[in-house]
Amino acid sequence: MAGEVAALAGVDRLAALVRSAGSVVALTGAGISVPSGIPDFRSLGSGLWENVDPMEVAHIDAWRADPERFWHFYGDRFQTLHDKRPNGAHHALVELERRGRLDAVITQNIDMLHRKAGTGTLVEVHGTIEFSCCLDCGARYPLGEVQQRLDASPVSVPGCDCGRPLKPDVVLFGEWLPAGALERAHALAAGADVLLCIGSSLEVHPVAQLPAVTRQAGGAVAIVTQGATPYDSRAAVKLTGDVEAELQALVAALDGERRA
Repeated sequence: MAGEVAALAGVDRLAALVRSAGSVVALTGAGISVPSGIPDFRSLGSGLWENVDPMEVAHIDAWRADPERFWHFYGDRFQTLHDKRPNGAHHALVELERRGRLDAVITQNIDMLHRKAGTGTLVEVHGTIEFSCCLDCGARYPLGEVQQRLDASPVSVPGCDCGRPLKPDVVLFGEWLPAGALERAHALAAGADVLLCIGSSLEVHPVAQLPAVTRQAGGAVAIVTQGATPYDSRAAVKLTGDVEAELQALVAALDGERRA
């Protein structure tokens, strides 16, 4: 019972922060997609990098040197992501946006789930699996066509019409984040009264700097994640329960206030 009371108090504090804020921006990481059946990167026994060195398969140099090995690792995973569906946490953020309580979502995820859920203002700082592109001629292809080209390829590498291998529109190790997306994320964080960090370890830079940007501009940081983060001691609220339950409880708390 004490734990339930403490959790409720945390949700109430978060609701009060959101209610009083002129601008709320969400920053989401892999943890928000775990309830949709997508493992995060570090969880023991299920993390994406559990048995793989990411520098060997997810580095831009690895893609250039051996696109067949790269696509052998990523092909099935991209198809799996294509079939995943948003969960209650994604839908809760859409509801907050619909009510005018959330200005934007900045996501580190490439899984398209925020877009599928209906998020209107979305900044995908690490790119998206929605498209793949040719770095030679600039052509872009949607995920479904990329999968068809992958399946039809004798070397298991989806190719461009120009003959060069395709690269997914995601930021690989060794690549810079898209400048426009990062600038927009920085501006949103600087203008936020509350930066709501959800399912992120807040350890992957440069996105991990956004909470500091918000705090330096006078805003507050709220965290909803089950793991520890470098900002826990500086957060106005830290919730550690199930991400779907926590965000749905936030919506319910705001709904109760509105009805009252």
